[in-house]
Amino acid sequence: MKKYLLSIAAAAFIFPLHSAEASIDNDAFLDAEKKVRHGSYQDFKQAVSNLNHPLKPYVEKTYWQRHPNIKYQSEIENYLTIYQHTPLEWPVRKAWLAYLKKKNKKAAYINNYRETSNTELTCTYLDFQLDLGAPEKAILNQVTDLWTVGKSQPQECDGLFSVWRKKGYMDKETVWQRITLAAEGGKQSLLPYLKTLLPKNERYLADLYLKVRRDPSASAGLYRYKKKSAKEGQIAIYGVKRLVWRDKTLALKAWEKIEKIFKYSDEEKADVYYTFALSLASSGHKQASFWLNKVPKERLDSKLIQWQLGNMLKTQDWEGIAAFFTGKENLSLGQQYWLAYSYAQRGEQQKADDIWKKVATNRDYYGFLAAARLGLPVDLNNEPLIVDKVLVDNVSNAPGFKRAKALYDLERFTSARREWNYLTDTSSDEEKLAASQLSTDLGWHDSTIFTLAKIKAWDNVEQRFPFAFQDVFERYSKRSKIDVAWSIAIARRESSFAPDARSHANARGLMQLLPSTAKYVNKGNVSSNRLYQPKTNIRLGTSYLQYLKKKNHGNEILATASYNAGYHRVKRWLPDEAIPAELWVELIPYRETRDYVKNVFAYRQVYHTRMGREGNVLAPLLQMKMGG
Repeated sequence: MKKYLLSIAAAAFIFPLHSAEASIDNDAFLDAEKKVRHGSYQDFKQAVSNLNHPLKPYVEKTYWQRHPNIKYQSEIENYLTIYQHTPLEWPVRKAWLAYLKKKNKKAAYINNYRETSNTELTCTYLDFQLDLGAPEKAILNQVTDLWTVGKSQPQECDGLFSVWRKKGYMDKETVWQRITLAAEGGKQSLLPYLKTLLPKNERYLADLYLKVRRDPSASAGLYRYKKKSAKEGQIAIYGVKRLVWRDKTLALKAWEKIEKIFKYSDEEKADVYYTFALSLASSGHKQASFWLNKVPKERLDSKLIQWQLGNMLKTQDWEGIAAFFTGKENLSLGQQYWLAYSYAQRGEQQKADDIWKKVATNRDYYGFLAAARLGLPVDLNNEPLIVDKVLVDNVSNAPGFKRAKALYDLERFTSARREWNYLTDTSSDEEKLAASQLSTDLGWHDSTIFTLAKIKAWDNVEQRFPFAFQDVFERYSKRSKIDVAWSIAIARRESSFAPDARSHANARGLMQLLPSTAKYVNKGNVSSNRLYQPKTNIRLGTSYLQYLKKKNHGNEILATASYNAGYHRVKRWLPDEAIPAELWVELIPYRETRDYVKNVFAYRQVYHTRMGREGNVLAPLLQMKMGG
């Protein structure tokens, strides 16, 4: 890990923030923002002229978003220039472009347009360029890319597409490309329309694609491939790759015949072998090893290798593991650990110990597990980085930092993080390090964690694993009779200590609780907003851990897996015959849960050691059995 020795100023202390920031008048900002929302231009100018606040640009943004006007073109364009690329730019630019389009100000629209993923804006931009005499070929070549997508495009593109088609840019290969995109993951409802654009003798292909998309087993009906053409072969390969996830037996039989009918390239066959290997291995199918061995070596990625290892671990094929991994370079820590384990099982203890000794030097689940095996002390490899106080002062005075801080103070966390991300994304590594010191001082723990990750400052352990909300975790962990290092490790893994975190599954807060889980634990309704309150979230989260620990008869490995995947699902994963706990963890069928358990226990060890405690929290795994 590279160290940043930025000055003679040692930074093993907390830098004070400027006292002047304490005098910021947030009420004045909120009043000004409210006033300009529906006020006149004169109200707006008066509000901003009297405002001395870091978020003054947000007041201007509020006005220009709601009141774009060609009379103020120079002011708006000046604002867009000043705040170009910042989070302030696009809300105003989008409103300004919408206004210019409505007023048919084509030249101004073109001048103010910037590259964007917004197709509606892009089509208008290209359309206006054609109207004003831009070279037709240059514009229509761009239209080809806009048309060739697997979904419907906005109506603003219709006129442009009509010109493009009349000029002869739409050929049957372009149509087929779009059919492929729509069928293989895009909007299948687009296929009946695209079918009409094919030559009559090929329209059946769109119907076949749609049938296979809706029912992959249709790909096994060989009578459907009337012409044995390359396009039929493309559909067949798409269908059988989907079918293997639904009906493995049928897919295996179908591919045996399909492979003989069509002439596939080695690359196309490798795609099928890869998909079959992944599907069969992830379900423990008896033919998994056969298909894993068919995958070319260059296609063996970490997912397939993990499943190859998993299948050999499941059958406790120690000879196979040793043969597969011995001599291979760049093995992951997990692969090294299990290679050593296979040596130990074969009676080659010295070989095993030599590998485990190297693995044990790492701050990682496998490193801690190897250290437990050898009875070695845990080493966190903590290397705090030295930060330049002058640079910290400079970053603290940056307008972007001041805006982020003011937004955090107002609990506008999404906007604050946008400002923070822009600030750090446009900073040098040294400035990111200085920014991480500021975010640490302010208790923005998630910002610190993500910023240090950007510069790969993995060994800055104290900042990456802070004692966030420590008194609350200690109070409620003690009340629930669970280890505080465990509960805080769960929160570190779940939210990186962002109190307002919310997942796609609607889990909320520090310990990522679903409202239904919170209601069950609380024995009564808990408002969703209360789940963002650290005290409420930690109280319920630690109670839930206590409940899961009790349900799993005190087994904290199973309780941790249950916290992620659910108690009943984890119970189904337990084998009929008892196996070592470390082996069971490695064989958890869901990758997310498998990695989750490993991460939580690695984080728990970090906090356990940081608390000044002795011992290795993973040592009990070596004596523990699962199932049976």
